[in-house]
Amino acid sequence: MTTTAPSIPTAANALTGKRRVAFASFVDENYLPGFLTLLRSLALSNPSVCEDFLVLHDGLRTDSLARIRALHPRVSFRQVDAAHYDSYAKGDQDNYLVRKAYFILDVFRVRDYDTVITLDTDMVVLGDLGELLELRDGLAAVPQFFYGQHKLNSGLLVIQREFLSDAFCAKLDEVGRSGSYELDKHDQGILNAVLDGGFLHLDARYNFVKRRLSGDLPVPEDTAILHFTGRHKPWQGGEAGYGQAEDRWHAYELSDAEFHDAYVSLPGAKHHDLLVHYGTPHVRRTGDVETARRVAGAHIGAGEYQEAVDLLGGIRIPVDEAWAHEVLGHALMSVSRYAEARAELLLATAAPNRAATSFGRLAQIAWIHGDDEAAADYALDGLGVDPTHRANRLMYTRTTTARRPADQGAPGDQLAHVAFYMEQQGNAGDKLLPESVRLAFDQDTGPARWHSVHAHRLFDEAALERVNARRGLVIGGGGLFIPDTAPNGNSGWQWNVPDALLDRIDVPVMVYAVGFNAFDGQAYGRSRDRFLSSLRKLVERSAFFGLRNHGSIEKVRDLLPADLRDKVRFQPCPTTVTRQTVAGWTDPAERENTILVNAAYDRAGLRFGHDYGHFLGEMAAAVKGLGGYAEVKCVAHSLDDERIAFDLRREHGISLPVIPMYDFDNAAILDTYARTKLVIGMRGHAGMIPFGCGTPIISLISHPKMAYFLADIERPEWGISVHDRHLGARLVERAAGLLSDHAATVADVHGRQQELWKITEANAADLRVILGGRTV
Repeated sequence: MTTTAPSIPTAANALTGKRRVAFASFVDENYLPGFLTLLRSLALSNPSVCEDFLVLHDGLRTDSLARIRALHPRVSFRQVDAAHYDSYAKGDQDNYLVRKAYFILDVFRVRDYDTVITLDTDMVVLGDLGELLELRDGLAAVPQFFYGQHKLNSGLLVIQREFLSDAFCAKLDEVGRSGSYELDKHDQGILNAVLDGGFLHLDARYNFVKRRLSGDLPVPEDTAILHFTGRHKPWQGGEAGYGQAEDRWHAYELSDAEFHDAYVSLPGAKHHDLLVHYGTPHVRRTGDVETARRVAGAHIGAGEYQEAVDLLGGIRIPVDEAWAHEVLGHALMSVSRYAEARAELLLATAAPNRAATSFGRLAQIAWIHGDDEAAADYALDGLGVDPTHRANRLMYTRTTTARRPADQGAPGDQLAHVAFYMEQQGNAGDKLLPESVRLAFDQDTGPARWHSVHAHRLFDEAALERVNARRGLVIGGGGLFIPDTAPNGNSGWQWNVPDALLDRIDVPVMVYAVGFNAFDGQAYGRSRDRFLSSLRKLVERSAFFGLRNHGSIEKVRDLLPADLRDKVRFQPCPTTVTRQTVAGWTDPAERENTILVNAAYDRAGLRFGHDYGHFLGEMAAAVKGLGGYAEVKCVAHSLDDERIAFDLRREHGISLPVIPMYDFDNAAILDTYARTKLVIGMRGHAGMIPFGCGTPIISLISHPKMAYFLADIERPEWGISVHDRHLGARLVERAAGLLSDHAATVADVHGRQQELWKITEANAADLRVILGGRTV
């Protein structure tokens, strides 16, 4: 089997356990019209679904490949090895039905996906396929309607990883070469012979065969996939007696322009890749502002800010199209074209339904430029339109309340510190980080010894002058290398620093415990070159460049030229060694009999894929089981983290007390985590902070950084993927193991922490040299 287009699964999937799902079809030139209609029907009936699509073929023309690519943004082509099936005992290779029966078996030779769903080229998709995408076990198909329930009907298969194996392929080859099977137009004979009825039976609506509609019967409303079995296909003239069924097929026989128009006019949620793939040519052809606004919004949601600017900036937007002006303003500010962004956002404030958000963005631009007074005024204007607008309320509070004391020491005695300084009611982990970084240098973390530089504010000439007046510059900690938390066109990562100013910093630069925080499937888009340039400049300029896990080290080294790679070193997150850095730390004499559970919901699609229902059900089982060992509580690092408590109550009738850690100060965060017996957390700092307090942890892995940390402390067994088929049972089993001899588990945590502390102390010695032999 050869591949003519790259598959997109990455090594990160292996770390998070996220399922890789693909559709697959065998296509030849005769059935190409049917396949093109199948692709249109899939998109129009499931507009929020876009998985990879594998096209198996034995020689399609170049123009045919192009027509397929035009209809699906994530298609790849795999040419089957026709010679492999010459040794099979039966069938005329010139007969399409026989060839298809053979060649679709090549799908079992796919190794880079966990779930593959096959669709015949004479099918149309009429309904929601969500249930098929959520299947996780076995091999599923619709039983044959005419010839007995022990055989599966051809066309639709939902194949899981255990069948995509060399062992199963060997069984198929054995039966194929033996000739001990029946092969006809209704029958995937080799597969039926191997399975012998051993498959998961799906409802007939997922492979509703045309023959059931003889006599021109209407297609049942709940039909999800209509299969035009038999010799007479709709694109070949059809067959008498099936008019209503064929009308359903012909509804998807559209030109590209008609198809694009139909897709963008659909109500409801749409997948980013599909909306961009179909919406972009629609906008270019029609100049449709509303579609351009939605496509640009999809680009922004995926961190593709320049793409959003290019699309919306390339059409004429009427003055009164407020929403489009707001989206363009958002995109422009995300690439640091602030003056243009202000103009667009001011236009958008004229519309009451967009004014609050637009004022909020204007306030953010003012704050980025250090103008707190203007930011407060804009935020107040936004609250005047919508008193409940959270972003404006937070900005008004930020810019009118003395949140941090002004510098109190002499500049020559201070270090400047670039960090993400979180709001009071913000992510608990990010709130704790700046102080934790400072404690790794010295016990005085206040304004006498530190000059704060918010990473998200524009680093301008005045900021440069202030930094250069200090003894050095510390950058960290946290996952600052991520494209969409604080987008800007100056660096492409969270610190809003232009290269030219970065290059003029003339005090020692120390990058301390920063992480590369991209999710599975998250990319830098067209900002990648900007990010790479800034990253290389930062490494060149740094006297110390420490990343918080070896996974981040590997990622960043891959992005650097060879002469810079050795500058990247390991510096654990300081939250993981809290017991060593906090003066007078004492471990709790007695712990509360509690287990704290944390779940994260930012970028939920990247975290859960199609498996959120599975995750929630498994967590319900886990909470019930864990309740036999201790009281289970939900610990919320941010407001969104409370969702697990709401969903467990609504879907499974389970009530969890919620600890609103987003409202805690740093001392309360540490105290809460130090006094519990076990923390089961999905956020990175829902693992690292309790670990640093000496508390045992189990990580719910939905992001590679969780696996990176556990690998660094040589305890990968303390992590379980949110996609694990048996998540609930395994959580209970591992929790029971850690709790059964809690003192020994705590001692193990202490021992692992001591190894990180040794690295931190060794790095501290190097930092003292960089700082001329002085601490802070």
